[in-house]
Amino acid sequence: MKQFLAFVRKEFYHISRDKRTILILLGMPIVQIIIFGFAITTEVKNVRVAVFDPSKDEVTQKIIDKIDANEYMNVIARIDNQQDIQTTFKEGKADIILVFGDHFGENFRHTGDASVQLITDGTDPNTASTLTGYVSNVISSAQQELSGQYKAPLTITPKVKLLYNPGMKGAYNFVPGVMGLILMLICAMMTSISIVREKESGTMEVLLVSPVKPIYIILAKAIPYMVLSGINIITILLLSVFVLDVPIAGSLVLLFGVSLLFIIVSLALGLLISTIAETQVAAMLVSGMVLLMPVMLLSGMIYPTENMPVMLQVISNIIPAKWYIIAVKKIMIEGLDVFFVLKEIGILSFMAFVLLIVSLKKFNDRLE
Repeated sequence: MKQFLAFVRKEFYHISRDKRTILILLGMPIVQIIIFGFAITTEVKNVRVAVFDPSKDEVTQKIIDKIDANEYMNVIARIDNQQDIQTTFKEGKADIILVFGDHFGENFRHTGDASVQLITDGTDPNTASTLTGYVSNVISSAQQELSGQYKAPLTITPKVKLLYNPGMKGAYNFVPGVMGLILMLICAMMTSISIVREKESGTMEVLLVSPVKPIYIILAKAIPYMVLSGINIITILLLSVFVLDVPIAGSLVLLFGVSLLFIIVSLALGLLISTIAETQVAAMLVSGMVLLMPVMLLSGMIYPTENMPVMLQVISNIIPAKWYIIAVKKIMIEGLDVFFVLKEIGILSFMAFVLLIVSLKKFNDRLE
């Protein structure tokens, strides 16, 4: 019994010496419970509603006011020109647009029947269904009030139109997310493990005393994972088009260019992790805690970040996969050109620059 207790005591001593292990063992459950508790929600909040209302009568204004008074929705814009509807979605200014017909109120009172079109982005089918459901419920409530006011059976029929994904296929949403997740895991996790393996086995010192400069050693380790990532992108796109029926609406060259930029960011993250971790297991755990879980929960891959608390939204902004997934959706699903993804390209470029500088500096410091 004493020997058993001695082994137990020894294991506690061993764990207490490694602060990173303690952080992973004690910190990861806390982070998981916070993220799972707040990020995973089926509610859609802060819905941005735009309105095209050529009638501008009492009935349409009552419906608009009722939508604006809803706790989940805000009317943020009035569209004066029908041609601006598509532009509003391309620029990401609204989540759903209400389009009233000409003489809406007059038709509603005289014929007892009127229709309003609900236009939303179908690239995320779950969110699109929730948005149209919210607005349809508010319109139904307004219809009941108006029916009592005019003492007649009146009907407002919402007609839903889904842009980019009219069939509401789930693949349109998860394909960009899978691309971001796979690239992050292959480039960041495998690169960090590969470099740490060299340090752990003692062969890194042998490589560093060779005539080859350290930067070339790092590049030699990064290039294979870059090539594998390129192959994975091609495979995912082929499966998306020919198996999942997800079209590539935009420029294939631009899509590969943004993917290459994201690969560089991921490789820099892997290099940074390799300067922190001392063992392969530690590198894998750090990669899983710092990369895998945030990418799945805070990048918008599964759940819209707009529905999360403000603090988690701020944290999601520093996750590279979020900006990559947004860019892929714009290029691949919506078919937008480079001018509409300049923000995402700029953020990823800045992240790549900062991560490369910090990673190479820390790597050189470790060598010294």
